[in-house]
Amino acid sequence: MTEARFGIYIHWPFCESKCPYCDFNSHAVGFVDDARWRAALLAELAHFASETNGREVGSLFFGGGTPSLMEPQSIAALIAAVRQHWPVADDLEVTLEANPSSYETARFRGFFAAGVSRLSLGVQSFDNSRLQFLGRRHTSAQAVRALEEAGGIFPRLSFDLIYALPGETPDTWRRELDLALAYAKGHVSLYQLTIEPGTPFAKARVLGADESSSVALFELSQRALTAAGMPAYEISNHARPGEECRHNLLYWTGGDYVGCGPGAHGRLTGPRGTIATRQIASPDAWLAAVEANGHGTAKGTALGPEERRDELVMMGLRLTDGLDRATFRASSGLEIEEAIDRMRLERLAEEGFLVVDARGVRATARGRRRLDAAIRTLLV
Repeated sequence: MTEARFGIYIHWPFCESKCPYCDFNSHAVGFVDDARWRAALLAELAHFASETNGREVGSLFFGGGTPSLMEPQSIAALIAAVRQHWPVADDLEVTLEANPSSYETARFRGFFAAGVSRLSLGVQSFDNSRLQFLGRRHTSAQAVRALEEAGGIFPRLSFDLIYALPGETPDTWRRELDLALAYAKGHVSLYQLTIEPGTPFAKARVLGADESSSVALFELSQRALTAAGMPAYEISNHARPGEECRHNLLYWTGGDYVGCGPGAHGRLTGPRGTIATRQIASPDAWLAAVEANGHGTAKGTALGPEERRDELVMMGLRLTDGLDRATFRASSGLEIEEAIDRMRLERLAEEGFLVVDARGVRATARGRRRLDAAIRTLLV
């Protein structure tokens, strides 16, 4: 895997509508002053550039919200600013999240011309009834058209699907997977429906599939995508070799990144250790702060050794390759057995949940099915 060790995340907090399962910092609005927001994001990038001078950027990720609602010229200006403020890798990965609506699909060529090299499409389902249940604004036909159009424009393409919906069976999910594999270019993300507190689904007491059904659907996904040459490299992400998302690998392996925009989080390592940054979540309050002060940082917190360990373990064990010893040592200053109780590691290995060897620590197939419980055991 090729992982970027320093990246930039830019958060666009606006959507056309709020999906009932979504607990991200996203807001449905009718109008956004694109020029004003572009100026604010450029100002905050300049602020962080002054604090990270000389770091080489390997990845740039536009997330949200729906960042493809930004004007292509704004995307171009932000990419140009990153290239101006920092040295960038020759193979800089620039990802933009988008939806398959006709409006956004018509803008794909503009985003590519702006410098986007990797598109991530929120397909979520190829079934119209499921799309309606999930509150999506596009149809199955629009999803297919968007995938076909994007596949002919962007050198790298990914899309998301959600499974374990109420009433979903292995047969219905297999049909979704077959369609996904027909259009997959190199990367697919498969997320189990999770009812997050405070969302409309939680308030309506919507229930997803039960645990045994979810496990069966997860295992079906693993078999189908592995057979198609797209094995899982992370608990929810599948890719052909070389198509892994470098920016997300940055998160999962404990690299540094700038978080720019409302509610964005960042991790920056310096003389005080690793600093966790968090930007003001409210879009209006963030915008006012940036226009007044040049940035909208709500808090910067130095992570203690235990907090840093917890992050590295929780993120790293999501990867199929798990915790690499050298990477863990470089990020934490400790050997794995110094940071995690050796007896707990050995017990989970004896029970078949983990492999502990000279490479590091990683979850077995059995362990990935019970990953949250395994991590809780390690971090007690």
